[in-house]
Amino acid sequence: MTEIRNILVPTDYSPHAEKALAYAIGLAKTFGAKITLVHSYHIAVPMAVPDPVIVPQGFWEDARNRATELLEEIRGKVEADGVSCEMHVSSEPPFQAITDLAAASKADLIVMGTRGLTGLKHVMLGSVAERTVRLAHCPVITLKDSET
Repeated sequence: MTEIRNILVPTDYSPHAEKALAYAIGLAKTFGAKITLVHSYHIAVPMAVPDPVIVPQGFWEDARNRATELLEEIRGKVEADGVSCEMHVSSEPPFQAITDLAAASKADLIVMGTRGLTGLKHVMLGSVAERTVRLAHCPVITLKDSET
């Protein structure tokens, strides 16, 4: 059996991500692993937009700063629970940020939430969890918050 020493947990701050984090904390305590948090603040611009999209000055810096603040809060909660934790913020598309960091940090496992989009939303938006499962070099556990 593979040792689990580094668990990557992507978050979009949703209930699904919170459930995945709680599960990952349990695993980390069981295996003596650390958790690596990642959040992508990437915003996809639809290709069919007829006019150029104008982004206000400082938008990306503000987005990165806010993402960092929120991730620091989560890291504090993880560490208060007795688990070592690192964090990374990325502007890459979420599935890319997750799989790149998983490879770079030599993650043994990815634990992530899924919203379970279906139909046209799934076709148009794709699924971060699905792409991560297909592209990750390590096992991926996906969890859905049953209340949503």
